[in-house]
Amino acid sequence: MKSLWIRSFGKGLKVLALMSLCGALHAQPNSTGVNFPSKPIKIVVPFGAGGVADLTARVIAQKMSEGLGQPVVVENRPGAGGVVAADVVAKAEADGHTLLLISNGTAVSATLMKSLPFDPVNDFTNVGLLATFDISILSSSESKFNTLADVIQYAKSKPVSLNIGSINIGSTQNLTAELFKSTTGLDAQVVPFNGTPALMTALKGNQVDVAVEILGPVMAQIKAKTFKVLALTSEQRNLALPDVPTAKELGYKNLVASSWNGLAAPAKTPKAIVDRLNKEINVALHDPQTEKKFQDLNINPKVSTPAQAQEWYISEIKIWGKVIEKAAISKQ
Repeated sequence: MKSLWIRSFGKGLKVLALMSLCGALHAQPNSTGVNFPSKPIKIVVPFGAGGVADLTARVIAQKMSEGLGQPVVVENRPGAGGVVAADVVAKAEADGHTLLLISNGTAVSATLMKSLPFDPVNDFTNVGLLATFDISILSSSESKFNTLADVIQYAKSKPVSLNIGSINIGSTQNLTAELFKSTTGLDAQVVPFNGTPALMTALKGNQVDVAVEILGPVMAQIKAKTFKVLALTSEQRNLALPDVPTAKELGYKNLVASSWNGLAAPAKTPKAIVDRLNKEINVALHDPQTEKKFQDLNINPKVSTPAQAQEWYISEIKIWGKVIEKAAISKQ
């Protein structure tokens, strides 16, 4: 009995030693040089649940969690044009565990807002881009406008008579509508609506002549032939609509705009952590399941390095700042 007890005790010590060793190994710094991630990672999304940006974040979060070995959760914080969410992340600990779904809305706020509780450039570290979203110029199926040329010809023959619908003032769609006006030299009125459903109802009811909207949310109505796509403002044609030209193809080389999302961390997040996060983003973007989900949602994956994401963000601030200035949009 004594011998059996000693053997059992010895086995118990070996198990405890092995458990201690595993715990010690788990606590060791990984390839980033620090113990990261040491807890769940949170992506703060400045939009409500169910929208294309929210869905993008959730698809990426799921794949990133597999590579990081920790849950990556999405927290929706809509409000004040994205300022609420951005402020939360700007003031979070710079340890890589709190990220912002950054967008052109964040870039626009740098110029559009009178004051911000954070510095839109210096309070964030761009980790990587996620995706771009094509923007369409639409008419109703019963409209006399069948091409972009039809719209421009009409507007120039009857100044001030054309109404271009968009969503909220300062949104990418709204600013793209203003860019449409300025690049084509149209004397037209941009009419903002409170969200996509209201805008699409107005277009269908001929309250506006054309509308500018992100392609994904209206694709079902396009396929149902409720609306006609006259042109896209993307750099290239959309694979789902191969017959629809870009405005650039039609001769309007400066009418190029798209919506986009990326991930940013608080400023001073260690470079090793930023690089690790960027690696997992790009692994997720190359995953066949992600590619399929993005294709179904009409989302274009956008792979980048942190430096490229930062350059993109700064460029977007400059581009939209010029559009806001030219359109004489009052600061909010």
